Amino acid sequence: MKLRLTLNGTARQLDVHPMRRLLDVLRADLALTGSKEGCGEGECGACTVLIDGEPVNSCLVPVAQAADHEVVTVEHLADEALMSDVQAALVEFGGTQCGICTPGIAVCATVALEREPDASRERLRELLAGNLCRCTGYQLIIDALADAQAARAAAARGHGAERGTGHPGATAS
Repeated sequence: MKLRLTLNGTARQLDVHPMRRLLDVLRADLALTGSKEGCGEGECGACTVLIDGEPVNSCLVPVAQAADHEVVTVEHLADEALMSDVQAALVEFGGTQCGICTPGIAVCATVALEREPDASRERLRELLAGNLCRCTGYQLIIDALADAQAARAAAARGHGAERGTGHPGATAS
């Protein structure tokens, strides 16, 4: 079946079985391997992508459900070879560990920081509740997001966008 969708800003036409999982089409057919399969049951969030701006578990979505919609994967968060601010903060703060959960967390965190730029640490934890991580204990992830959040706020106030000054043990320059 031929389906049309916008994928990472580009109109695409796919000839796939409509009930194949979106995750499988992204990874196997389109070579977008950033989204990971953690559980295959929609419980872990590792496969999170955006459909029309809303985070969804791509392991639960038949590709036909994405037809005529805009799909954004973790690959589209960054500009070319540069990581997004959220991705860079996750790496800097050690919030990536094994990496299975990282793509889904990066996608969800990006949306969370855009929608609620003043979210408290507690609220950030709530906004990421659908993403499971077995390695970090979440503290490093929340530290990273708080740092990215502070850098965005500073940039909005015109004070530059220097990141990393909130990391435990980091020194301000």
